Amino acid sequence: MHYTGTIWRPPYEAASMLLEVTAGCTHHRCKFCTLYEDLPFQFKMPPLETIKSDLKEAKAQLLLWKDQQITRTFLTGANPFVLKASRLLEIADLIRQYFPECKTIGCFSRITDITQKTDEDLQKLRNAGYDCITIGIETGDDKALSFMHKGYLSEDILIQCQRLDQAGIHYHFFYLTGISGAGRGRESARATAEICNQLHPLIIGASMLTIYPTSELYKEIQKGTWQEETELEKYQELKTLIQNLQIPVWFGALGASNPIPLQGTLPKDKTKVLSLLDQILKTTSEEDLQTYRKNLKHL
Repeated sequence: MHYTGTIWRPPYEAASMLLEVTAGCTHHRCKFCTLYEDLPFQFKMPPLETIKSDLKEAKAQLLLWKDQQITRTFLTGANPFVLKASRLLEIADLIRQYFPECKTIGCFSRITDITQKTDEDLQKLRNAGYDCITIGIETGDDKALSFMHKGYLSEDILIQCQRLDQAGIHYHFFYLTGISGAGRGRESARATAEICNQLHPLIIGASMLTIYPTSELYKEIQKGTWQEETELEKYQELKTLIQNLQIPVWFGALGASNPIPLQGTLPKDKTKVLSLLDQILKTTSEEDLQTYRKNLKHL
C-alpha cells in the first residue's frame, strides 16, 4: 500500500480500510497546524492506477483472513473531499470493484470543499456511499477563524452542513479547544454550540490546542499578538461547550492532546460529563497539565 508521510485518521475510523487518495492539505495556511509539515509539498493526488494497485494489494491481504470483510473505507489525506465529484465517484467505483461489500466511504473535509460541490454532486456522492465525513470546524468564533486563517466563517459552517443534511450525508465535527486564546474560551464554546445546535453532527470530537515552535501561531505568541489559554481554562471551555449543546450527539475528548479523556452521549450523559469536568477543575493542578502539554512531542 502507498502511504505518504504521517497518516492521520479519527479514532472512530480504527476499523476502516485506509486508502490514500490525496496527501497533504490544499489550504495549508492555518496558523496552529503542523500536521503536514513533514511533506515536501502542500498537496498531492496519486494517479488512479496507484489507487487501483493499493486496492488490489488490500484484496490480496484480506484473502489471508477468513470471514473478514471491508464494510467501510476511509480515504486518507488532509481533505480528500476537495477532489472533484467525478474523481470521488471514480474512486468509489474502484473500491466497489474490489470490495463490493463496502457500504460507506469516509474522509476528512474542509468546509470550503463542500462549497465547491453542487447539490446534485452531493446527492450523487451520497448515493455512491460517501457518508460520515469528518470536518475540523475548530470553532464557531469568527474572530478566531479569521485570525487563524481557516478560510471560512461560522455562517459557512452552517450553510454548507445544512447542504450535507439535505443530501443525507452525515458528518462528524472536530472542535479545537483553546483556539480563541486566553480569556475567550467560553465565547468560543458558546458560539460553537450555537452553530452545532442548528445542525446534526453525529459526533463532536474535541482536541486541545498544542502549540509547536514550527507553527505560525508560535511566532504570533513570540510577537505578543496572541496569548494561549491556561490548561484549566481549556477545561472550563469544554464545560461551557457541553452546557450549551442542546442536540443529541456523541461527544468525546479522547486524542493525545487531551490530558484527561472524557466521553458521553448527550443529553443522556450530560450530567456525568459535567461532573467529571468539575472534578478535573477542582482537583487537577495547572502545573501538572502544563507538564503534560510540554512533554507532548507529537499529536
